[in-house]
Amino acid sequence: MAKRKIIVNIATSADGYVARMDGNLDWLTGRPAPKGFYGLPEFSRSVDAKILGRKTFDLSLKMGANFSADNLHYVFSRRPAPASVPPGVQFVTESIRAFASDLRKQSGKNIWMMGGGEIIGSFLDEGAIDEFIVTVVPTFIGEGIPLMAPRHREVSLRLLSSQQFPDGVVQLHYQVPQSSVARKALSPHFSSAARRAIRHRKQH
Repeated sequence: MAKRKIIVNIATSADGYVARMDGNLDWLTGRPAPKGFYGLPEFSRSVDAKILGRKTFDLSLKMGANFSADNLHYVFSRRPAPASVPPGVQFVTESIRAFASDLRKQSGKNIWMMGGGEIIGSFLDEGAIDEFIVTVVPTFIGEGIPLMAPRHREVSLRLLSSQQFPDGVVQLHYQVPQSSVARKALSPHFSSAARRAIRHRKQH
């Protein structure tokens, strides 16, 4: 039986943002929905659980998202769970690495990492993301929420496929080779020291 994979599937603007600063997606939702909707319905059938951060969960509730017992959502949050939790929603407090390891061992379909940027970055740094499907919309929005939280990291990706759609949207499917993942983000002190060492070598 194939191991379950944790896959990020997300749309970004051409300048790398997943939403405006206030979470608005008008640049994305205002576009005509193409036939097949960039493969999202097919992808949805390949997963049976979703992972999201607390901000994304709260925003989903605000936007009227429906949750049900047969649509499992894992919510990572440093804050206590609300008094009333929708059916099918589980709040997670254990470490990312332990959670991902246990989840991959369980039988089932793949898991959709929905975001936001903080949790995507944290999972990536822990070697807990297997693939990225990034749907790039040909629109610059100037500023917004990035695909993942900025940190000192360098992770090489392996391109599995690319697809161009008639409306100019391009979808990139990457594998994350675990050997390339910097499992611990470099500390600012180490990063500064590394930069000083590089400058010193260049000067000599």
